[in-house]
Amino acid sequence: MNNGFLRVASCAPAVRPADVDFNTEEIIKTLHLMEEKKVELSVFPEMSITAYTCADLFHNSTLIEAAERALMRLREVSEKMTGHFVVGLPVRCDGTMYNCAAVIRNGKVDLVAKSYIPNYNEFYERRWWRPLAKGEHRAVNILGQKFELSSDMVFESHGARFGVEICEDLWVPIPPSSTIALAGAEVILNLSASDDLIGKYDYLRSLITQQSARCLCAYAYSGAGWGESSTDLVFDGKAIIAENGSIIASNDRWNPSDNIAIADIDIEALRRDRLHTTTFADCAEDYVPDGIRDINPSPAGSDFEYNSSEPLYRHINPHPFVPSSKDAMEKRCDEIVNIQAAGLARRLDAIHCQSLVVGISGGLDSTLALLVAVKAFDRLKLPRTGITGVTMPGFGTTDRTHDNAVGLMKQLGVTAMEIPIADAVSLHFRDIGHDPAVHDVTYENSQARERTQILMDLSNRLGGIVLGTGDLSELALGWATYNGDHMSMYGVNAGVPKTLVKYLVDYFASKEPEGSETRRLLLDIINTPISPELIPASVSGEILQKTEDLVGPYELHDFFLYYMLRFGFSKDRIKFLAYKAFDMGKYPTEVIDKWLDVFMKRFFQQQFKRSCMPDGPKVGSVCLSPRGDWRMPSDASNALWK
Repeated sequence: MNNGFLRVASCAPAVRPADVDFNTEEIIKTLHLMEEKKVELSVFPEMSITAYTCADLFHNSTLIEAAERALMRLREVSEKMTGHFVVGLPVRCDGTMYNCAAVIRNGKVDLVAKSYIPNYNEFYERRWWRPLAKGEHRAVNILGQKFELSSDMVFESHGARFGVEICEDLWVPIPPSSTIALAGAEVILNLSASDDLIGKYDYLRSLITQQSARCLCAYAYSGAGWGESSTDLVFDGKAIIAENGSIIASNDRWNPSDNIAIADIDIEALRRDRLHTTTFADCAEDYVPDGIRDINPSPAGSDFEYNSSEPLYRHINPHPFVPSSKDAMEKRCDEIVNIQAAGLARRLDAIHCQSLVVGISGGLDSTLALLVAVKAFDRLKLPRTGITGVTMPGFGTTDRTHDNAVGLMKQLGVTAMEIPIADAVSLHFRDIGHDPAVHDVTYENSQARERTQILMDLSNRLGGIVLGTGDLSELALGWATYNGDHMSMYGVNAGVPKTLVKYLVDYFASKEPEGSETRRLLLDIINTPISPELIPASVSGEILQKTEDLVGPYELHDFFLYYMLRFGFSKDRIKFLAYKAFDMGKYPTEVIDKWLDVFMKRFFQQQFKRSCMPDGPKVGSVCLSPRGDWRMPSDASNALWK
């Protein structure tokens, strides 16, 4: 492994039925290519040494013996290779034949038999093979050498553990890979010869992704391809690699020259998920039989030499909270706003409340909160006038944000109020002896607390509750005034990271007619610089206090947050991933290092704000609620994360 990644390849080279020498040469050529690419573990198709479509030739001694010689040759080749690999071949043992995978690494060979032999529709495999009973282990003599034959072994390759199943094994109700994964295998290899039919490929991809998700593992599938007999069936040469519910690499299956898929599997992430998902171990305790063998033939690290500039064979999304495709984004946004609106509607219904107060600044967070509030009121069939939006201009409020706030409230049909805070805050400065010319934290926080006091007292007068607007990223950084904008009766944005907020607002904008005033206002709000507007603007009215200049780019902080909470990665690993994910022209390594230090420091220092945060809906895999996903002492040391 390299930095917690295991490089895996699914290979489907050309074959010729019964031409063992040709097939073996193709395998060896592919293996040399895999060595060049520093692949640590490769899988080839079912019967890759002989080809799958040999039919009754599988009981012919000439073919069987040629396959045995090829196995011994591949064994010799492996002695000079760093990578490990798995190929398919027929194996005779105790007067019968088995459909096998040969696990080959550094001159050592173990054989895994196919567990389930299909004998329906186009498949007639019982004519040639028999299954090996679960937990059964046999000694096989091949050209004077003894090898172990089993159907449920766990192997180790370059510090990661893997298991093998063959084609039909994946399609049965309880695949062998389920048990093998529970026994410790982090990667499952499938040698297959699944023919192509209308709709079958999509179904197969679904099986692979679901199995990798259910088993919290990676799944590398290699299907027989170009050169197999087309007498009755056609094989396209599928190479698919999935990891924990997502396809991360696949080939152009109808293109004979594109017959390899390579991916760096995040073994560290898989291990963290298994550790965190406590029911995985509970299930393993119930279902892993004593007969499963655990074979550990390799050292913990990689035998390949890597350097820090080498690319990863996987995409590291710089915006892990943001879907990459337009369709996926549409679905994500629709689901999130419905979760938010449903949560708020349920809260209002439970407390028999028909009045809501929300501060509207003209920024993204308060805009999203208002839009969700309107959706919740519409769902409950309550008049929108029950929502009181309050704009509270202060020392730093600009005309742009003020006008957008007022205009949006008007367009949405909510009750709008304007309560300036400058006079009240100035009086407060005089009471506590603060010089208003000093624009320090007292200057800023006094404005935030004054606004919260107004919202709280107004909600009391109206018999309603205050809707919070702070988002997940602000909670992570503690970028909120304690008992100021930090507090509300329900924090509807608490589970939404900053990098996603603008897409949610844009989702609402897309539902408005082209050219409408509401759409124009929402798009302008999206394009407004993020700012608390607590420091006076420039003479020309431009925003001077930009949040990302002070606390750092939110796209970096959301990246750090995702990998800190979702996978519990170390600071060094988060840094490594950030280097791979972000354009170094935009964020040089020293910039990433700087803001990662800031993130870690603030994340630990600001836990006390999260320990008493209001209720709010969880919308994704990362959440900071002290009643749900994240519990941490407020005085925990960050010494290990410096």
